[in-house]
Amino acid sequence: MRSPAGKSSAWLVLMEQARRPRGEAKIFGLDIRRDEEKIRDLIGYMPQQFSLYGDLSVNENIDFFADLYSVGKKERETKKAELLEFMDLARFKDRVAGQLSGGMKKKLGLACCLIHKPELIFLDEPTTGVDPISRREFWRILYNLPNLTIFVSTPYMDEAERCNRVGLIRAGKLLVTDTPNAIKEKSNSKTLEEAFIHLIEGKQ
Repeated sequence: MRSPAGKSSAWLVLMEQARRPRGEAKIFGLDIRRDEEKIRDLIGYMPQQFSLYGDLSVNENIDFFADLYSVGKKERETKKAELLEFMDLARFKDRVAGQLSGGMKKKLGLACCLIHKPELIFLDEPTTGVDPISRREFWRILYNLPNLTIFVSTPYMDEAERCNRVGLIRAGKLLVTDTPNAIKEKSNSKTLEEAFIHLIEGKQ
C-alpha cells in the first residue's frame, strides 16, 4: 500500500487537503467540497509520522487538539480523562511527548485524534516502526473503540486480516474491496498477501 499506490493522495482528497481536478467524493453523504466544515467535525486523522509537539506534555498536546476543534472545557476534561485511562497514559500525562517511547507516541496521537469524538478516523500506517508488543496493544485499543468507523492503511497483512473490509489500491485504482475471507476465496489463496500478488499480476 505504499507509493505509488495512490493511497495517500486519495486520503488527502477525502480530507480536502489536496486539489481534486475532477470527479466527486463524499463522506457520510456529505460532499467534501461543499460540506467541508461539517465533515471536519466528523473525522480525525493520524499521520504515519509523529506530528505532535515534542516539547509539550501529553496533557498539553491533547488540550491543543481540543482547542482546534473547539471542545468545551467540561466535555474536554471528561473525554481527556477517559482517553488517558483507556490508552494507559494517565500516569504519563505530564511527560514531554518527545520523551515517550514509539508505542506511547502512537497512543498519544490516537488520543489527540479522538478528543473531539469523530465518527470516522483515518489512520495512516499507525503501527509502522513500533515493536510487536506495542503493535498488538495498539490494535487491542482499536478493537475496543465504540461506535466508530476506522479507515486504516497498513503494510502488515496480519493487520489487514483483522479488518471487516479490505481494499487494494495500485497506481491510483482500487483493484478489489471485500472481506478478507472473500478476497482469498475469489483468488483461491490461503493468505491476503498471496491474493494481492495474484491480483497485481493479473492486472499487469
